[in-house]
Amino acid sequence: MSRLVKQQGLLDRRVGFYVLYLVGVLCALALTVAAMVLIGDSWWQLAVAVVLAVVFTQIAFLGHDAGHRQVFADGRANHTTGLLLGNLLVGVGFGWWMGKHSRHHANPNHEDEDPDVDIAVLAFSAEQAQRKRGFFRWVVKHQAWLFFPLLLLEGFSLHVISTAAAVRREVKGWKLELVLLAVHFAGYLTIVFVVMSPGKALAFIAIHQGLFGVYMGISFAPNHKGMPVLQAGHQLDFLRKQVLTSRNVKGGWFTDILLGGLNYQIEHHLFPNMPRPHLRHAQALVREFCERHSVSYAECGLFRSYGYVLSYLHEAGAGLRGAGKLAPAGSR
Repeated sequence: MSRLVKQQGLLDRRVGFYVLYLVGVLCALALTVAAMVLIGDSWWQLAVAVVLAVVFTQIAFLGHDAGHRQVFADGRANHTTGLLLGNLLVGVGFGWWMGKHSRHHANPNHEDEDPDVDIAVLAFSAEQAQRKRGFFRWVVKHQAWLFFPLLLLEGFSLHVISTAAAVRREVKGWKLELVLLAVHFAGYLTIVFVVMSPGKALAFIAIHQGLFGVYMGISFAPNHKGMPVLQAGHQLDFLRKQVLTSRNVKGGWFTDILLGGLNYQIEHHLFPNMPRPHLRHAQALVREFCERHSVSYAECGLFRSYGYVLSYLHEAGAGLRGAGKLAPAGSR
């Protein structure tokens, strides 16, 4: 399959696509900021906050692609792009995210090695749920109901955790990362508080950052949550480890844009450096290969994927409520 993908040029760079994408998101950001200035001290700014949350997430998707070296052939160009998009424009530390995301790709849904299934306020297995204590135990007990409300805090969490990692010098180039983050937050807060009165400014920040977290969360959650959680000693090879723990989301071009290409999660995990426009073309090859080798290929609609996620979370916390049996949720 890997040879066939290479022969069809699906790993070739698509610089033109990414340049147009970059120009598009930068124009959207500039227009949104211009709208903030023109609207001034008005509650209509809350509508602008919604738009800005979408723009920030689209920028983050592009940073994700740069982190996987999908944009340019040169690694330094990708890293620089990721730094500018992540730290300067979005305010999320690129170095921290890269380290975390690389560990996720190496061992997706592994209970001990994937940081994405090691979250204080959530549990992805009955064993994880039983280890929770205090307030976190109460949250996990009701985590299916609290999942979407908790995503309102995800944007704030990304800012705080990634900045703290740079402050603690846990990432390479931490000085540059801190400078870029400082420029971002200074510029962001200056624009917001100069244009708006304090009350409206705080409401704007709450709406913007809350919806940014929700958009990020609902884009990444369908990919692995509700799929099998691996434990130490599993015997899966690379193909099965990546495919069996991932879920694709069905849809057309709108879904591709909405989810930033993350809807092709299986193909992305098998070929992380494949440019986003090629994932759709690789899907037919991967699906056929999996069918030929009797490897389950999970794919469903977007809303059904959320149903699987919530059902799985509900079952993971069932032991804290008294009963329940945990089983992976997916769709052929």
